[in-house]
Amino acid sequence: MIRALRAALPVLLAAALAWGGVAAADTRIGFVNAGRVTSEAPQAEAARASLEEEFGARDRAMSEEQEALRELEDRLNRDSAAMSEGQQQALQRDLIARQRELRRAEEEFREDFNMRRNEELGRLQRRIVEAINDLAEAEGFDLIVSEGVIYASDRVDITDRVLERLQRDFDNN
Repeated sequence: MIRALRAALPVLLAAALAWGGVAAADTRIGFVNAGRVTSEAPQAEAARASLEEEFGARDRAMSEEQEALRELEDRLNRDSAAMSEGQQQALQRDLIARQRELRRAEEEFREDFNMRRNEELGRLQRRIVEAINDLAEAEGFDLIVSEGVIYASDRVDITDRVLERLQRDFDNN
């Protein structure tokens, strides 16, 4: 219920301004496609690259361990008839221990990655809001809407201008 109200609030505010006696020509309303800005901003690509740099080696190491475990399983299935019972048990214990360790490492990786991704996403969202606010103030907008909009004409869509502002900010840093 609250989510629906939050999504409808920008539209209701725009309608209230239009119907509340404010002349349409005097009111500047803009629309920003938040999903597009979040995916196309240069800061988003920098965040993705940073996460890849930070977590890529661990991800590759886990992939290599998965492959090694598959090979170990194949060896156990293929060569078990030629192995003594002790060798089979030792190999099975090794396989189970390494699988357990890999599951633990994968869980730890997911937690670490999700935490860092959320940090980066929060930083990106704050920067996007700042860019939108700066643009709105600089260009005299009365209202900027985003989520919950069913239709926005190209005339009020300022997404490209927000992306340009983010690009300038990125280039200057």
